[in-house]
This record gives sequence, C-alpha cells and structure tokens, in this order.
Amino acid sequence: MPTYVYEVIESGERFEVVQTMNEPELSAHPESGLPVRRVFLPPMVGGRWGDEAMGRSVNDDKKLERLGFTKYVKSGDGTYEKTVGKGPKSISRDKPVQGGDL
Repeated sequence: MPTYVYEVIESGERFEVVQTMNEPELSAHPESGLPVRRVFLPPMVGGRWGDEAMGRSVNDDKKLERLGFTKYVKSGDGTYEKTVGKGPKSISRDKPVQGGDL
C-alpha cells in the first residue's frame, strides 16, 4: 500500500498515512481534526543512481577511460588539464579546441 504525506494547513506539520489507492484523500488530521492537504513529493531515487553513487562513478578515472570518456579538471582561470582519455592535453577559453586537436 502507498504511503501518503499530508500537511496540517495551519501549522505546516507533516505526517504520513498508509492508505490504499481506493481510499479517499484525508481532509482532516486523524487525531486533532484540523484541516489537512496531501503533499506531493518527488520520488526518492536511491541505490546505483543516487547522488553518492554517481559521484563515485565520475571520480573513477579508470572506469571513465575504459568507457571512452575524457575528463578535464580545472587548473586555473579558464584553463583545464586532461586527467584521462583522448584529446588535447589542456583546453582554455582563450584557445578553443579545433577539429585537428582531437
């Protein structure tokens, strides 16, 4: 059964209620009787594709190179040095990458 989040309109207090999808939406707090509204929250994404896992994946230079990516790290004002992959050793905003550089 889904868990729904409700908010007390006056105080902003939030609470969760386990309801079937067929049950009508609550209009009052089950204990206090104060008016409530259902709060829609973004889905929780975890596991492999969470922020922490994605950070580890981007920081793994061997994996990036194996998958064919090129990684540049900022080394100065508008200058980036290549740490892994193919391409020019450095790039900068003052000298754009040309087709022959690749």
